[in-house]
Amino acid sequence: MEAMSSLIALQATAADSSGGSWISQFADWTVGLMEVIGAPGAALAIALENLFPPLPSELILPMAGFTASRGSFTLLEALLWTTIGSIVGAYGLYWIGRALGRERTRKIFAWLPLVDLEDVDKVEGWFGRNGAKAVFFGRMIPIFRSLISIPAGITKMHQGKFLALTAAGSLIWNTAFVLAGFYLGENWHIVETYADVFQKIVIVAVVALVALWLVLKIRKRKHRAPSPVLVSEEVLDGELR
Repeated sequence: MEAMSSLIALQATAADSSGGSWISQFADWTVGLMEVIGAPGAALAIALENLFPPLPSELILPMAGFTASRGSFTLLEALLWTTIGSIVGAYGLYWIGRALGRERTRKIFAWLPLVDLEDVDKVEGWFGRNGAKAVFFGRMIPIFRSLISIPAGITKMHQGKFLALTAAGSLIWNTAFVLAGFYLGENWHIVETYADVFQKIVIVAVVALVALWLVLKIRKRKHRAPSPVLVSEEVLDGELR
């Protein structure tokens, strides 16, 4: 009965906040979910965040800590269940990568403009040498937190190794944000502000690197392309001979 009452209250809250931003509505939904089903609600929210990267873990994790501070569950449960959720979500993406496979991936990239299979081979070789570090540290970088699981699946990284690295990296990331939410309490949104700045820095860096790659790629293509004048001279010379 208590859970049902909480669920009804949650629906009422969502209805009242329909005019607010989607972030505030999502925060209300997350807290309500955790209060209704407990710490497993945090695991569910984090698993969804891994599968759908636009959902912000930087918001869910402090909310889990905040909810724990209100006595809905313990801090240890918050850390345990959010890490379980991270592993489950990442493992789902890992299997998407395995199902896609190396050959399908190569065919997809072969269709893309400015992308050579040579580039794909270089990335694959780099991941083969640095995959463990990429998975571990990638779990602590916005955007890449989810996406890093896909190349791990494509390259068929050992499942035990992948799960161990994902668990370790996720535990560090989750602990920082859950503890912040737990100790900041009602001021948990301070974490979101700093996390948002960090995420924007990552996005700008990614855009800059992609832009640089495109410029270098276009220049390389132009350098490779034979001059029309030289081609005409070679054809004419061949005809004269």
